[in-house]
Amino acid sequence: MRMKRSLNESVNPTAGERESVGLLKGMGYLLEGFRILRKPGLKRYLLLPLAINVLVFALLAWVGIDQSGAFFDRFLPQNGWLSYIRWILWPLFVLAYLLILFYSFTILANLIGAPFNGLLAAKVERSLTGEIPSQAPGHWAADIIPGILSELRKLLYFLVRAIPLLLLFLIPGVQLAAPLLWALFAAWFLALEYMDYPMSNHGMAFGSQLRQLKRRRLAALGFGGGITLMMLIPVINLAVMPAAVAGATAFWCNNRKALEDR
Repeated sequence: MRMKRSLNESVNPTAGERESVGLLKGMGYLLEGFRILRKPGLKRYLLLPLAINVLVFALLAWVGIDQSGAFFDRFLPQNGWLSYIRWILWPLFVLAYLLILFYSFTILANLIGAPFNGLLAAKVERSLTGEIPSQAPGHWAADIIPGILSELRKLLYFLVRAIPLLLLFLIPGVQLAAPLLWALFAAWFLALEYMDYPMSNHGMAFGSQLRQLKRRRLAALGFGGGITLMMLIPVINLAVMPAAVAGATAFWCNNRKALEDR
């Protein structure tokens, strides 16, 4: 009887086990993206985004260092009423500040690199499946306007939800949960950000992308969470954008039937 119960548990994993598998599988797609970029013919698509990321990151790092003192003095003053638990809140504010800084970096880098990301997603899909997406851009220049418009649409989606989340950092008590809520939202949005490229190459509109990606919510959160973690690692974060595009394309290719409109 005990052996039978163990067998049933392995065949029918618990909800917690299924969630863990989904999250880990999502993270695995980002690592797969780094591996894919090592294939012949794809390495060159790493160089230009890398150069863009270096410039954007250098600019944001300079601004962040210059303004960090004013940021912490404004939201966590030494003589404020929360000064007695400053030592607890300080790490939370540092985490929140880093997430804001690095996500700003992602927005700018993707806005500039959008025309190249759609082309990279098409090349990766062809490498994985041998097929060219039906609406893949023929040249990076042809995707400049559509790519920028797509990024602006995603930016609007981000701002509408990010502003209320940022306000939570100003509410006493809720401040403790705000960094976690922000991290979850950032992970979800980063998955949506990069899944846009392979899904747009198949003519899927933003609203449809959002609806379909919810069918793989846990894997998407794992994928976006992996991107968030990689963004916090110096040097590696400069190569995250093309790796995330490649990983998102692998995600799409492996889950296409579940992600397509029904």
